[in-house]
Amino acid sequence: MTVETQKTALITGASRGLGAALAEALAPTHHIIAVGRTTGALEELDDRIQAAGGSATLAPLDVTDKGAMAHLCRSIFDRWGNLDLWAHTAIYGPALMPTSDLDDKGWTRAWTTNVEATRVLIHMVNALMTDESTALFFHDDHAGEPFFAGYGASKAAQMALVRSWAAENARIGPRVVIAEPKPLATAMRSRFFPGENRAPLAAPADEAARILTDLAI
Repeated sequence: MTVETQKTALITGASRGLGAALAEALAPTHHIIAVGRTTGALEELDDRIQAAGGSATLAPLDVTDKGAMAHLCRSIFDRWGNLDLWAHTAIYGPALMPTSDLDDKGWTRAWTTNVEATRVLIHMVNALMTDESTALFFHDDHAGEPFFAGYGASKAAQMALVRSWAAENARIGPRVVIAEPKPLATAMRSRFFPGENRAPLAAPADEAARILTDLAI
């Protein structure tokens, strides 16, 4: 099976954390198209995938760059025609602070990354998917919690977009799924909860394997 004929998986937010773990878990059966902002982390991911016998195409892009993402989607169409899976893990968590102190910079970046980029990508990636394809998103509900206004509101808005898309496609495909990972030992969580005992937290690799198994991917 060649890169052109095997299944394809687009992972947005693949540099680290759950996105990187999903890329590695999927690599035995899918060619990975890995999107992330950190070139070095993507190259390290590619090394791990290649060492395990898989293949990846690296796209060091910011998901908020509409033009760059449009070019990538066109390139995917030209090379593969469609996607079998899209897993969207790209997320921005602004610093925790009182709602009254939430500044323009943190709010704008959270909204642009978590909501607007998701809307734009759904529009673009939908054209690359078949009725048998799967789009995978991740629930992380902090709406209404103290100091979580920026992240909680933007993540809730993202989930509202995704749930509407899922309902619209329930009978026709692609399959749109929202998974709920256990609390993960990630860099973003350590920013949210500094000093937290990380021993009980789930490893991203373990959760990636569980989620893919549960969804029969």
